[in-house]
Amino acid sequence: QVQLVESGGGLVQTGGSLRLSCAASGRSFSSRAMGWFRRAPGKEREFVAAISRISSTNYADSVKGRFTISRDNAKNTVSLQMNSLKPEDTAVYHCAASRASSSRSWSSNQDDYDYWGQGTQVTVSS
Repeated sequence: QVQLVESGGGLVQTGGSLRLSCAASGRSFSSRAMGWFRRAPGKEREFVAAISRISSTNYADSVKGRFTISRDNAKNTVSLQMNSLKPEDTAVYHCAASRASSSRSWSSNQDDYDYWGQGTQVTVSS
């Protein structure tokens, strides 16, 4: 079993920055791909960024060049640095973990993630 706890959300002005963190408990963190997803009011949950167990990364087009995902396997954490924030980035951000495997790939598909955090609210004011 894996538990994920997000932190770092808040209220920020357009153009500002926030850093989200996700702390994972449980086994085999280094063998799991990790992802960030978000759900804006009235919308479906969508992919934001993912990082494989070997730290290859992928981003949604809407955040590419502004957001950076990283992981620290020694601390069992994954982070999302968000710069140049826009009002359309307003959402609840969720951390997700895949099942442990030898795969070297990341995934943008929510169905590939077995564990989810409760989420942290990010609000960007215009």
